Amino acid sequence: MKRSHWLLLCAFPFICLSQSIFVAPPAKYASVANVANDFKALLRRPQVNFNPSFQTFSTDTVLIEKGFIYSEEKERVPVLIYKPVTPGVQSFPAVICLHGTGGTKDSESITDLLYSMTKIGVMAIAIDARFHGERIQGGARNSQQYVKAITKAWGDTSHTQQLHPLYFDTVYDIWRLTDYLITRQDVLANRLGMMGISMGGIETWMAASIDKRIKVIVPVIAVQSFKWSLDNNQWQGRANSIAGAHQLAANDLGDSIVNKENVKQLWNKLLPGITNKFDCPSMIRLFSPRPLLILNNENDLNCPLEGAQLAFASARKAYKSVNALNKLRVYITPHQPHRFLPEHSQMAVAWFKKWL
Repeated sequence: MKRSHWLLLCAFPFICLSQSIFVAPPAKYASVANVANDFKALLRRPQVNFNPSFQTFSTDTVLIEKGFIYSEEKERVPVLIYKPVTPGVQSFPAVICLHGTGGTKDSESITDLLYSMTKIGVMAIAIDARFHGERIQGGARNSQQYVKAITKAWGDTSHTQQLHPLYFDTVYDIWRLTDYLITRQDVLANRLGMMGISMGGIETWMAASIDKRIKVIVPVIAVQSFKWSLDNNQWQGRANSIAGAHQLAANDLGDSIVNKENVKQLWNKLLPGITNKFDCPSMIRLFSPRPLLILNNENDLNCPLEGAQLAFASARKAYKSVNALNKLRVYITPHQPHRFLPEHSQMAVAWFKKWL
């Protein structure tokens, strides 16, 4: 990361490339209490025992735990933990790090993040999202199984409770992971953070907006407005990340190609509320006044900047209302498409070091 960019980030609450970056959100959203209650109700399901099982591996500087917990009766969540080796220290602040579409908890970008967190005295935790990594029988093959699960949920009418493999079900896993972490004696329960990349970043602003136990938040290449993308014909980048599911939905609806209307129908079924009260400009208000660092890229077609501006503005309004603008930062990497950059990792680690 260029030193000038980092100095600007430290000096000012917002770094942005557009003069209209803080235009007022055009929609009036439900109250934050209503949004929180409705989202928790949508994802509510019977709680089960965690039944945790872990193996520990030691290095000179890191203790690595690898195992699983249960979030639901038939949902075993693979967990990877990196813990600092710090003589005399029994408990640590902890940060959950979430991977993107097609990734895993064991991918290099995630394990590098976990290790970087341990260097600042933080325990770092990653999981495999649903239909990723170890949650795929026989091993993951990019995002094929994820797309297949979304396609099945689109066509399935037999369940009394709609399945939500697109973001929502993993959000529930994250809440249960947090429930588990605060039971551990080596975790400082009042010092939890969360960050995620792309899909994991979306899951971050969904999960952590509701869960006040998460004290510091960093969504990376994830802040956007689903509604704005539909209204302004900029849905293609997001839809293309699970193109096969969208194409099948289009065919089911009698369309030969993916278009705005069939994209909207798939989103409304699998992500109910995503173009209204559960869209990012609405949910991002719930972070205030907790420290929030937003890292987006200028030319990201998955998170079009103009739509993301609505979320930036919504966040600024919420933080300003409680005199907490010093806890909000927005950084837009110039000229970059939808990709995770080394400077994102550096800024995220620095943010957790400052606030956690």
